Amino acid sequence: MLHATYVTQTFPNHTHDRFAVGIIERGALEFHYRGANIVAASGEINLCLPGELHDGHAMQSEGWTYRMFYFDPAIWQQIASEVANRTLGFPFFQSGVIRDEVLAQTIRRLHIKLTDTGQDLLDQDITLVNTIAQMILRHAENPPKIKPVRKDPHVISLIKDYMQTHYASHISLADLCRLTNISRFHLVHMFKQYVGLPPQTYLRQIRLQHAKDLLVKGETIAQAALATGFSDQSHLTRWFKRVWGYTPGLYSNLIQDN
Repeated sequence: MLHATYVTQTFPNHTHDRFAVGIIERGALEFHYRGANIVAASGEINLCLPGELHDGHAMQSEGWTYRMFYFDPAIWQQIASEVANRTLGFPFFQSGVIRDEVLAQTIRRLHIKLTDTGQDLLDQDITLVNTIAQMILRHAENPPKIKPVRKDPHVISLIKDYMQTHYASHISLADLCRLTNISRFHLVHMFKQYVGLPPQTYLRQIRLQHAKDLLVKGETIAQAALATGFSDQSHLTRWFKRVWGYTPGLYSNLIQDN
């Protein structure tokens, strides 16, 4: 991943063996791509398929700022195949610029989330899968059709039980897929369809409740955070206040007063 500002930089013709995709945050990037001279302006998505020749320079004197991903193409092929529930090749995107404000902001949030070491691993995994799937479904040539989510209460119970047992650990989406033998894309959508919440939100609720229980027992906020899977005290405090409307410090004080 790259987050950079360039003003005078000029990139000569070159190729990548990875799939480059990102969002322009400020300014505008001009580049030659697939026989055309195109411009990616602020708020737009720019991309380059593996092996495609391209260059790059600022369109204006202010330069440009962007957030870029350089993906192993296999990740995109895998997720496209998971969506369709059959083996597909790497999804093809005709243009080097995509104008989609909603998706652009989704890509930006993903980039920020993946560079934040305080973020939950499961949340990062699911946001990554959902973002890639969304871009494939909205903008790839001949996008795959989503296979309907099969209903399986046993699978949901397995996931819930696993989270209740391992909530203090760094649970990944890969862990849940190995447990259930279901693809990442369909596991996430099945869980949300049944439970009404995505898996990362459900796991966070479990952690918050256990943290509350520890505070009642007299543990410090830092101890409660580390014991329940949060990265640190501020991580717990942020979510505690967002979900319940008050900080764990205030909650601890109320307990002591009573």
